[in-house]
Amino acid sequence: MSIRQYTPPRGRRRGVAPKARIFLITTLALAILAQISYPLVSGESLRLLTIATVYLAALAMVIHAQLSYGRKYSTIYFFVTLLFGYGIELLGVHSGWPFGIYSYDSSLGAALLGVPLVVPFAWVSMVHPVLCAGRRIAGNWVFLYGGVLLAAWDLFVDSQMVDAGRWTWTFDGAHIPFIKNVPLSNSLGWILAGMAIVGLLHQILPVERRKESLNLGAVSAYLAWTLFAGIIGNIFFFHHIGLGLFGGTIFAALALPFLFSSWLGRP
Repeated sequence: MSIRQYTPPRGRRRGVAPKARIFLITTLALAILAQISYPLVSGESLRLLTIATVYLAALAMVIHAQLSYGRKYSTIYFFVTLLFGYGIELLGVHSGWPFGIYSYDSSLGAALLGVPLVVPFAWVSMVHPVLCAGRRIAGNWVFLYGGVLLAAWDLFVDSQMVDAGRWTWTFDGAHIPFIKNVPLSNSLGWILAGMAIVGLLHQILPVERRKESLNLGAVSAYLAWTLFAGIIGNIFFFHHIGLGLFGGTIFAALALPFLFSSWLGRP
């Protein structure tokens, strides 16, 4: 009789590598620090910071998607969301549907057919956390939850970017409550577009996480930070108290059930 030492196969999963965790945490932390710095800078520094924030947040969410759900999920998620984000923005810029009539400023960097290349990455940065949250708490209504939560997020983004001159709207009808320079049609368009992309991804992306994967901590942290920054930033830094309370209430009503569920550790 002989005793042989067992050597596990090289491809055997041994959990998420510490370096990968550190990379994710660092990327997400840099994205949040960039947002914290937003009210403290101006001019060219603010322009570059705005662009960098979007890319960092998008990168962090794609990393989390891969470490949690695998390469197939993250690859499909990235390209489908990126193409959808660019396509719907291209349609919006040239037709006024579904958001309304608007145009982007050159300060957002390189553009293709009127749409800055950074813009679809903003979709990439938020659709993954919204999809994760919807799948956890929304049951059969993931698509509707996703559309409304994305529209609530855009309340913060649109006001901030219009004030900074990153894009402008042309309209003479109803405006979003507390945001006089953004049309109500924009929120309706976001609900429609959000339902479309979240509903599509919910159908084509796997639901189960990898056997050895990350939890939803990074997603929870990013959504919690978005809620906190949207309220505090608008009330104390951007002089939009009404928007901070209005947008914060909507975002909180949708995000807090997921955050509490995630923090309390429900399977």
